[in-house]
Order: sequence, then C-alpha cells, then structure tokens
Amino acid sequence: MADLDALRARWTQALEGAREGGGGPDPAPYAEALLARWQEPQRHYHTLTHLTAVLDHVDTLQEYADDPDAVRLAAWFHDAVHLPDRSENEERSARLAERALPEAGVPGDRTAEVARLVRLTVTHDPADDDRDGQVLCDADLAVLAAPPSAYAAYTAAVREEYGFVPGDAFRAGRSAVLRELLALPRLFRTPYGRSHWETTARYNLRSELELLSA
Repeated sequence: MADLDALRARWTQALEGAREGGGGPDPAPYAEALLARWQEPQRHYHTLTHLTAVLDHVDTLQEYADDPDAVRLAAWFHDAVHLPDRSENEERSARLAERALPEAGVPGDRTAEVARLVRLTVTHDPADDDRDGQVLCDADLAVLAAPPSAYAAYTAAVREEYGFVPGDAFRAGRSAVLRELLALPRLFRTPYGRSHWETTARYNLRSELELLSA
C-alpha cells in the first residue's frame, strides 16, 4: 500500500520548491485531486505504487537534473490522466499540469517545463542535453530493470489494464512497444541508469518479447 501521508508531504515539498519562494494557495487540495486520479479503478499498473516508484527513482537520479523539483512535479502529472482505451493520455496530462500549476502558484516558465517533460514520456527519447528529460524518462522506465518477479508483476498489471483488448491484438501491440524500446540506442540516458539498469532491462524486454512470440 502506498503511504498517502508521505506522498502528500512529497507533493508539498516539490510544489513549494517550484514556487521559488513566491507562496501560493494551500497545496493540500491539489495533492488530493492528483491522489484521487492515481487511484482510479481502471488502473492496475499506473497506480500510486508506480507514482511512488518514479518519485523514488527521481530522488536517486536528482544529481543529474537541472531542475529536480520540476522533474518531481512532472512525475506527479505524467500519468495523471490515464484511460487505457485512449491514446492522448500524455497530452491530456500535460494540459492538466498547464491548468493546475499556475493556479497553485508555479511560475509560467516552470509550468511550461513540467508540461514539456510530461509530453516527453510519449517517446522516452530525450535529447542528449536534456538533463531533466533524461531523469524523468529514466525514472519512468526503471521498472524495466526490475528483478524477475517484480517484472512479471509489472507485465501482468499492464495486461490487466488492457483487459478489454483481445489476446492476439494485445500481443501484437505489446510486441511493437517492446521492439521500439529495444531499437533505442540506449534505454537509459543518465550515467546511473546506463550503469545500473540498461543490461537488466534489455534482458527483461527480450525475454518478454520471446514469450509473446511463442
């Protein structure tokens, strides 16, 4: 179970950091609205557990970010809108950030950076000089380097989210995603990600692809 009080505290810390000391409304209602989204019933992988894991990975990688608080806010918003039968979730999540963050007291340039980072999770392919994008994408993809049992739980949760998709169609679509990831020159862009996660993640992806093709 996710620690809701710990998540509320992490939201407040990131939001206040992004406000640049300018103050603003009470962070609590914004935290509650986001927490409610992350607990919607259609979610099986994109849950508070995933949010917590991404925030933990951002903490691990924060030394590589130019603006760690913007990256943390992007983690909160990156799957805030998640309807498995829709294809524009990242765009709608970015627009949600663009509406909510200025109201919450975040400056326009910081808000724009958060929204840009959220949109980047469509491709997980940040530029070589995009340090914030590299940290968010590495944090989001770190599950690919999970130990075998955790990786199996991840793939099962993804399948459950897409339970409305027939088996053959799911296998084809999931296989295409795996091939796209394996075709990237590097899955992880931060030095930590490359040294700690790359090899295991590629092994997991290839193994899953073989199972889907069997």
